Amino acid sequence: MNRTIIKIGLLPSLFFCLNGLYAQNTDSTKASKIDEIVVTAYGVKKEKKALGYSFQDVKGQTLVDAKETNVTNALVGKVSGLQVIKGGFGPASSSRINLRGFNSFKGDNQPLIVVDGVPLSNNLGSKPKQNDGNYNNDFWNPDLDMGNGLGDINADDIESISVLKGGAASALYGSRGGNGVILITTKTGKKKGGLGITYSTSLGFETIFMKPDMQKSFGLGLNGTPNPENSDNTSSWGPAFEGSNMQRYDNLKSFFKTGINSQHTLSFQENLGEGSSLYTSANYLNDNSQIPNSKFERFNFMAKMNSTFGANKRWTSEVKVQYISSKAKNRPSGGQGDGNYYRNILLMPQNIDIRDYRAGQTQNEVNSRWITPNGINPYWSAYNSLNADKKDRFLLNGYLKYQFNDWLSADVRLGTDFYALNSDARVWTGSSRRNAYATGEEKFYENNYIASLTAKKDNLFGKWGGSLSVYGQMMESRTKALYFSTQNLIVPNVFSVNNTSDLAGIANNEVDFWKKINSVFAAAEINYDGYWFINATARNDWSSTLSIENRSYFYPSISTSLVLTEMLSKLNGSTSKVLTFAKLRAAYAVTGNSLNPYELYNTYKLGADPNGGAVLGRKKILYNSNLQAEKLKTFEVGADLKFFNRVSLDVSYFRNNATGQLIDLPMNPLSGYEKMKISSGGLRNSGIEVVLNTDILKNENFVWNFNANFSKLKSVIDKIDGSVLKYPLIDGFDNVGIFAEVGMPYGAIYGTKFLRVEDVNSPYYGKLIVGENGLPQATPDQYYLGDQTPRALFGFTNSFAYKNFGISFLIDGRIGGKFFSSTQSALQRVGLAADTAPGGRRDNFVVDAVVAQNGGGYTANTKEITQQDYWAAVTAGNLGITEQNIYDATNIRLRNVQVSYSFPKSIFEKLALQSAKVSFTANNVWMIYSKAKGIDPESVFAINSNAVGFENLAFPTTRSYLFTITLGF
Repeated sequence: MNRTIIKIGLLPSLFFCLNGLYAQNTDSTKASKIDEIVVTAYGVKKEKKALGYSFQDVKGQTLVDAKETNVTNALVGKVSGLQVIKGGFGPASSSRINLRGFNSFKGDNQPLIVVDGVPLSNNLGSKPKQNDGNYNNDFWNPDLDMGNGLGDINADDIESISVLKGGAASALYGSRGGNGVILITTKTGKKKGGLGITYSTSLGFETIFMKPDMQKSFGLGLNGTPNPENSDNTSSWGPAFEGSNMQRYDNLKSFFKTGINSQHTLSFQENLGEGSSLYTSANYLNDNSQIPNSKFERFNFMAKMNSTFGANKRWTSEVKVQYISSKAKNRPSGGQGDGNYYRNILLMPQNIDIRDYRAGQTQNEVNSRWITPNGINPYWSAYNSLNADKKDRFLLNGYLKYQFNDWLSADVRLGTDFYALNSDARVWTGSSRRNAYATGEEKFYENNYIASLTAKKDNLFGKWGGSLSVYGQMMESRTKALYFSTQNLIVPNVFSVNNTSDLAGIANNEVDFWKKINSVFAAAEINYDGYWFINATARNDWSSTLSIENRSYFYPSISTSLVLTEMLSKLNGSTSKVLTFAKLRAAYAVTGNSLNPYELYNTYKLGADPNGGAVLGRKKILYNSNLQAEKLKTFEVGADLKFFNRVSLDVSYFRNNATGQLIDLPMNPLSGYEKMKISSGGLRNSGIEVVLNTDILKNENFVWNFNANFSKLKSVIDKIDGSVLKYPLIDGFDNVGIFAEVGMPYGAIYGTKFLRVEDVNSPYYGKLIVGENGLPQATPDQYYLGDQTPRALFGFTNSFAYKNFGISFLIDGRIGGKFFSSTQSALQRVGLAADTAPGGRRDNFVVDAVVAQNGGGYTANTKEITQQDYWAAVTAGNLGITEQNIYDATNIRLRNVQVSYSFPKSIFEKLALQSAKVSFTANNVWMIYSKAKGIDPESVFAINSNAVGFENLAFPTTRSYLFTITLGF
């Protein structure tokens, strides 16, 4: 084989067009051909057999076919070890990616997103509105989920996605690649028949996917009787529907409409002559959510040109301009406060029709009319508690390369990610909510400049070949934002910054994050006779967020691969018809995390007193200028096997050790500080990953392809600091806390339990202890109740092709892990949860429990109680007894079904039309298995935190049906 040695280098954030992840045009569900060329870090193309680490890709067409508004969600179930965690607040809400578990207590834990060599900011959830970088995840009134950056990308522009999971795969990105890297390669111009124009349009419909399990037997009232006149009670502990003249209404179905999603994409790609190609596209997405008066729009434009020119075609260039404009109208709010009107819909008694309260509520400056005098009508909220935001984003990159001779080349790359975000929120008069106004402006940029020199040559001596790449990079990023909010409008409903009595508040809502990293790094490869490869990388970063003494840190990696089948073939000519390919690989790397800006020195913050005078105050965190970057040491071994030249199997074992965690350790507030920044603690993640691909049946007219991936994860916290055994991942939600705890998996969930007999020698051991009133009691302390970490993830895709017809479906799931649901707690409190009416009845009962005696010992409980009294005890407080609503997050679902038909090309012979395809896609088709009582385990409250095991009245997740027509000219 005429083999070309290609540099192993990986290049960062910005820059050149990753021209096609594969040399062959294979379907995304099919195994990569072993000798194919793939794109690794920094856009470097390598033979896949030379990689000493696991490598997976997803073809762009797979993402297009999924028809997800947020392309992040299209990755679910397609990559081993990749978990997508979703927010529960409408079509533009955030989704975060986690690879091989969480590696940091406080860090972002997301992989770096790189689009054509340009890093893409993938900040998610709400925005930090203080210079301390903290988010508002308040239990009652959190900030709006503003979506994640990857959600801005148009799936139609993506050629392929490469997922770099191990440290050796991403080590050239330094601290930014510590959690892995997602490399996105967009399309380039290709020679096509006809004009090279493609137009596609899709129309989709969105409905509720899952609703909480609710009783359907009892209506408004208390203790089995209707409410008296003028009662403020809205609970559903009233009389039974059976035998009454009451009618039951499905208020969730009545309030949420059928959402309509439409999308249009027009693209042009063509070779413009020898050595030049052009790809341009325009995409418009309009998502009218199932949530009334909530809408998301996105416009994408991209132009990308590649050229080779000059004498002997030694010059290569690429220029790309990508513009994204997105608008969101009335994003739904989370939390338990009045801003989340879903709470009022969900907890509404079922004998009251919510549609009776719609008339007159869908315009501004009207009074809210509701069941109770001070209650807020959800229709009023949807049309009078308003918000809007608009983001304009540019992704720009340029690449220029010169080939000195057949073994030496140099290139420069530059790129930028820039966006400007403007937001606005208004609460009109007419309800118990205060007349309020908020506005914000945020600007972000990240610039990257990279230069590299590469030497590569086969047959350096004998059968040895090698390559060496040396890089230099400068990165600068900055976020400047100004936020203003007031609930003291002087003139009602005049939404202006000047119409307020607390102008001084604007000084407390200014953000300025500025960071620079300068780097030098190198990648080297040596190989022997095309079957043994050794790759090494080394990177040194200098970060502006660390002190002069500590700002330099070093990240090395080494990996090797041995192609056994090729070695045996070349040494003794032996081949096998059974094992047609076998490769062993191993890798070790060091990566990590750096500090955020302004977490090094102790300073004061400027504020104002009620009289407008200047006030200086300490920040809440005690900083330490001697801190160093976190370290993540990764080890991986694996094998790539192929049987009968048809069945591909990829098996990996990995182990990640994270040390020197940069955390904010709680301290005694009498010290003047609430927390101190330290470098301490560590955790371990280990697991296995398996990817299987095969064409089960394949002939001229019919192909059945099966692709499966499975990953198993074990997570353990090794240390925090000295005698400290627990570290909060987020400020607690009432009596629910989520921690990193020594000896436990990541994300230990703590809360109260039912009071039980704990004496193992007692004949009543394990029994509930109730009071003399026969009602259950909560423990005074919090206990470990489970953890949020999944034990395994899997995805199975079956694809069938018969002549011009195609059908595929994806089943995916997670096994293990827990989460707390405040939605179920709220339903139990008002008597709407299915548990509050077992079998559709509310008979009095006796709790199987004991009663503690004053003199010691226990007696059996004989006190008869009502369902209403029982659930009032269980749900006392904001969240009740935590143990009651801890649920297994295990779930298996039919995620996606696709059906398509491509019209025969013969019918277009005399037409300008070259091709036509119609397809149907359904997402979130069927929840095959879940024990969460109608709550979607994928719904997360504080999506921008590492505490993802908490659900808090999230809006219902959706099922979508989409019809698409694609035409080629």
